Amino acid sequence: MEIREPDIMRDGVLILDDNEFQPSNVCIVTGAGGGIGRATAVAAAVNNLVTVGLDINEAEGQKTKEMAERLGGRMVFVKTDLASDPDIENAVHEAAKLGTIKFVANIAGMQHIDSVENFPMEKYDLMQKIMLRAPFFLSKLTIPHMKRSSSGTGVIGNMSSVHGHICTLNKPVYNITKFGLRALSQSISAEGEGKIRSFSVSTGFVKTGLALNQIPAQAKQRGITPEEVVRDVMMGKSRIKEMMEPIEVANLFLFGFSRFSKYLVGGDLLVDGGMVLTY
Repeated sequence: MEIREPDIMRDGVLILDDNEFQPSNVCIVTGAGGGIGRATAVAAAVNNLVTVGLDINEAEGQKTKEMAERLGGRMVFVKTDLASDPDIENAVHEAAKLGTIKFVANIAGMQHIDSVENFPMEKYDLMQKIMLRAPFFLSKLTIPHMKRSSSGTGVIGNMSSVHGHICTLNKPVYNITKFGLRALSQSISAEGEGKIRSFSVSTGFVKTGLALNQIPAQAKQRGITPEEVVRDVMMGKSRIKEMMEPIEVANLFLFGFSRFSKYLVGGDLLVDGGMVLTY
């Protein structure tokens, strides 16, 4: 079974008229080497922001840079291990050289399918570092830049999931981190006095490598076929029986960053085809 990541076309990008979307402002995007992170980096660049893409995979990160530039945007790639504090500090330092850091999209993620009793703790620690600690640390480092900007404003978007609303079996750490990112968004917003906003985005399954890689493990854990995983597990509760495209998720981040979302303060954009609310 093949789930191919769709091509990113300029006409699929939500273009927004916003005074903060200008080349003097910087948007940091994690997980920029593929999937939703890649699409968000491209969408931010097309919206006139200087985008700084972070990923541990340099080859794929450079491909994203080329995509962004091909569509008329500007992107800089910084190879970054999100499990390393010095790497994160370096990324923010490099981003600050390019303009005013105003936006952060914490998107990088990983998955491991296993029960609580069998879950390897080294995998637990790595997932916590990449998916929860790194977003917290990036927020800690970038909020001062936002406060020092001319308007004193900034926005941090965090990639949650339907698994930040409901828990499914054999994804305990993924569930924990996605609930945690919603809490991080609310915590930042509670302190931000309406000027430093944060929000989360929660979707169902998206056409990315992460989704593809889950299928064999889910099939094995549940004792069903890969086709049954997609039909009955992934899309079983969705009223729309098709996975989202990464650029559709990226557009939600750009909307959340924009002036059109000034009341999105700690909220969650649940766009999931009805998985959570229409059982």
